[in-house]
Amino acid sequence: MTPRELLGIAEVPGGEPLRLFRRGKDFMIVLDRNELMSTRMSGSEVALGTMTCDRLGGRNAPHLLIGGYGMGFTLRAVLARLGRDARVTVAELVPGIIEWARGPMVELTAGCLDDPRVTLAMGDVGNAIYAGRGTYDAILLDVDNGPDGLTRPANDGLYSNRGLDEARVALRPGGVLAIWSAAPDPVFTRRLSRAGFLVDEVKVRARENGKGATHTIWFATPR
Repeated sequence: MTPRELLGIAEVPGGEPLRLFRRGKDFMIVLDRNELMSTRMSGSEVALGTMTCDRLGGRNAPHLLIGGYGMGFTLRAVLARLGRDARVTVAELVPGIIEWARGPMVELTAGCLDDPRVTLAMGDVGNAIYAGRGTYDAILLDVDNGPDGLTRPANDGLYSNRGLDEARVALRPGGVLAIWSAAPDPVFTRRLSRAGFLVDEVKVRARENGKGATHTIWFATPR
């Protein structure tokens, strides 16, 4: 078996560090012993982007907020679906993630961070949501493995009652809050509904070929 090569360590504000590994042509971002994401399993991250765009229909000049760059699969999927009049704000808390995107993973990044439609906002996506009253046509959250977080306790606030209220206020009429999770969470589904959203819970496969583990995406629209 090809051994893993450690390429870098990224500090997480208020959390444990992340490590970037490469094995052959594959990259993996790891927290302790948990593989958070890899280039081998990108299907559900792509689906987060494409399925959100499909739900927006043909809106003119949509503005999307993506919370968590990760490996950029969701961003690239969104850019491939949206027209030239779209705007995409990417909020990323961990500077090392962007350094990896522009460094060891630059070929995978494929210039998406330099697309003229993209604005990179370094910091907590919660701040962008709080400051964005009626700003976004869609908010896409792929933060900390979903509502049952791993990397940073402060991320739990995004999925709290208050966090969901702030997301609802930040959306334009008919907007979409899309949330990725590694696992289902019936308690969170009920919380979304009580927060004033109509909820569509979708199961998607981790791999683009339809195989691998099953992940969950909630698509929530304000009532």
